[in-house]
Amino acid sequence: MRDKLIASFKKQFNKEPVCLSRAPGRIEFIGNHTDYNHGSVLGASLNLCVWVAVAPRDDNKRNFFAHDHGARVELTTQSSERVNGKSSWVNYPLGVLFAMRDAKLNLPGGFDYLVMSNLPMGAGLSSSAAIELASALAFLSLTQQTVSRESLVALGKYAENNFVGVPCGILDQGVSGFGKEDSLVYIDCAGPRFETVALPKHTHFWIFNTNTKHALVDGLYATRHKECMEAARLLGVQYLVETNLEALVAMEGKMPLATFKRAKHILEEISRVKQVIEALKDQDLQAIGRLLYSSHHSSSVNFENSTKELDFIVAELAKQSQVYGARLTGGGFGGAVMAFTSEAYTRELAQHVSERYLAEFGHSLEVIAAKTGDGASLI
Repeated sequence: MRDKLIASFKKQFNKEPVCLSRAPGRIEFIGNHTDYNHGSVLGASLNLCVWVAVAPRDDNKRNFFAHDHGARVELTTQSSERVNGKSSWVNYPLGVLFAMRDAKLNLPGGFDYLVMSNLPMGAGLSSSAAIELASALAFLSLTQQTVSRESLVALGKYAENNFVGVPCGILDQGVSGFGKEDSLVYIDCAGPRFETVALPKHTHFWIFNTNTKHALVDGLYATRHKECMEAARLLGVQYLVETNLEALVAMEGKMPLATFKRAKHILEEISRVKQVIEALKDQDLQAIGRLLYSSHHSSSVNFENSTKELDFIVAELAKQSQVYGARLTGGGFGGAVMAFTSEAYTRELAQHVSERYLAEFGHSLEVIAAKTGDGASLI
C-alpha cells in the first residue's frame, strides 16, 4: 500500500508526499456502548488500515483528495466549518485540525492531503477513528511535533465528539492507537487506561459485513447516548459504571422502559467484559463464546441496536461448531458481525452463511478473514 499511496499522491498533486501515516480499523470484541458510560471494553486492531499522505504548500490552500472514490475538496486555512453532503468525509481530518487547535498545538498551513483505505467503510470497523489518527500523525509530523500515544487517541476522540458530532467513547480511537498484533486492547474507559492482552493461540476473527449503512450522526447512536445519560441521572450517578444492577432493578417501573433496558444492557455488558478477561486468563474459549452470544442477545433485545440482518448472521454462525461466539461489532444499526472462531473455520463455512444470507435478504455479504495488526504509526 505504501507504493500505491505515493503513486496516487504524485498523480494527483504532481509532487512527492513528505509525510505518510497509517491507522488500523478495529473489531469491538466485547463492550458494546460501554465506553461512554465509563465502563471497560475489549477490542482488536486489524491489519486493514486507512493511509494518509501529506505535503506542505506555499500558499493558504488545503486540498483534500480521497483516492477510493475520487473526491477532491479544496479549502483554505481560514475554513473552519463542517462540510455537508458528498464531501462530508473531509470533516474527519478537519476535526483533527480543530482538535489540535484547541489542544494548543501548532497547525500546518496550506497542504495537499490524500487518503486511501483497504478498510470497508460503514461496516462498524471504525474507519472514522482510523482516518482521525492517521490524519493526526501526518499533521503532527508535518509540523514537527510529537505527542504521547494517549494524547494522540484523545485528539481523535475530541475531533469526533466536538467537530464531527458523534458522542462516542474512547473505544475506537483507543484500539486503533494502542493495537498490537495477536492481542486484544483492554480499556478502562474511566481513566482512560490502556493495556494489551494476548489473544488465545489458534483463534481467528471473521467479519460478516452486511453492507447496510449505519448513519451514527443521524441520531440513533446519539439517542442511545442520551438514554444512558438519562438512566444515570435517574439513578443518581454521573455514569452508569458508578451504579449496579441491584440499584437499577429497584428503579424498575420508575423510569421509562426504554431507559431501563438501555441501562440493563450497559450494566450487564460491563460485567461480561470482566468475565471475558477472566476467561481469557483461563483460556476458556467456550466461556468466552457464551459471553459473546449473550452480548449480542442483549444488544438485540435491550439496547435495540441490532438489525434483523445482524441477528440472522449470528443465528447462522451459532449452528457452526467451529465458531466459539459471534456478535455485532461497533455501534450497531447495521454494519457487521464478528465471529470468534477456531483455526478450523474455513472460507467454505463462511460461504455457507453468505449463501443463507443471500437467500434470506436478496443481497450479498462481504466476508473478511480478519487478521490483527499493530496500532497507528508513521510509515
